[in-house]
Amino acid sequence: MASAPTTVIDSDYRTVTEGCGLLDRSARGKLALTGPDAREFLNGQVTNELSTLRTGEGRYAAFLTHKGKMLGDLRILAVGEDGSEAPAELLLDTERVCLQALFDMIRRFKVGFQVELHKRTLERGMLSLLGAQADAVLDAGTHASPAAAQAPRAKLAAVEHANTPVQIDGIDALAVRTEEGIDLLCDAAATDALHAALRAHGAVPISEQAAECVRIERGRPRYGIELDDSVIPQEANLNERAVSFTKGCYVGQETVARLYYKGKPNRHLRGLRLSAPASSGDELLLGERSVGHIASVALSPALGPIALALVRREAQPGSVLTVAEAGASAEVLELPFVRG
Repeated sequence: MASAPTTVIDSDYRTVTEGCGLLDRSARGKLALTGPDAREFLNGQVTNELSTLRTGEGRYAAFLTHKGKMLGDLRILAVGEDGSEAPAELLLDTERVCLQALFDMIRRFKVGFQVELHKRTLERGMLSLLGAQADAVLDAGTHASPAAAQAPRAKLAAVEHANTPVQIDGIDALAVRTEEGIDLLCDAAATDALHAALRAHGAVPISEQAAECVRIERGRPRYGIELDDSVIPQEANLNERAVSFTKGCYVGQETVARLYYKGKPNRHLRGLRLSAPASSGDELLLGERSVGHIASVALSPALGPIALALVRREAQPGSVLTVAEAGASAEVLELPFVRG
């Protein structure tokens, strides 16, 4: 069933854009790979380069069908002792809807590699600090105890997916840099205590709608909404973030490389500025021709009604589409709507 945009509470939006919002994302899918062949194995399955991945770093990648269509996307975090080059564990974080496909892919292809697969979804909690003051909240939490002065933590690098162990009010966690702020992964049993500690240090709980509004404004597609098994990464503007064109072979590489070097995508992920609210699933028309359907929608306090959609390439930026069901118009825009 198509969903309509939910009005974002202004205070939540101000918190996530100017302060530090707090959102529990523990339900995301989480797996881990250990063993001496973990990097080599996963490098042959996903679109991004992992052979040079060192402890404290991370990568965003997709895993594909043999025809180059997306089965899912994931964040790969190299976790281990500070100063060690080879990670002790690769922690894989994905949308819950992708989890089974990721699990099945690993189980199917790891035969012959020294790799162990571990389930982490129920064992690890994940809390997101979102907004300009995320670092300030983390700093306040990690410097709250006298022990912190004697054993200061490693500084979390400003590069997306960088990660480092931290302790907040005595609670162990892994801090991970995101585009919107910082994620904190902890033992599931400690999630509530960590949530309370972060609130005490200035984080303010926000709604999922506020976080989704910011995601849409930044033009970041989400698997299960904009992305599915009909999408090739280049169509969704993922080449720069998720695809290496210099690495060795991986599943689906031939299609991805051929499209990049010789072809033109039939569709592109675009932003839509709407004249009136519309719903996900609404059909988009260029003249009388259908060119796509609305995916994510939001009523942005800053921009008004906006949406993301994969539209056919003839719907170029500057085009004005008709939203069939809503009787509204939609101006096609390059993404992102705003830059962080």
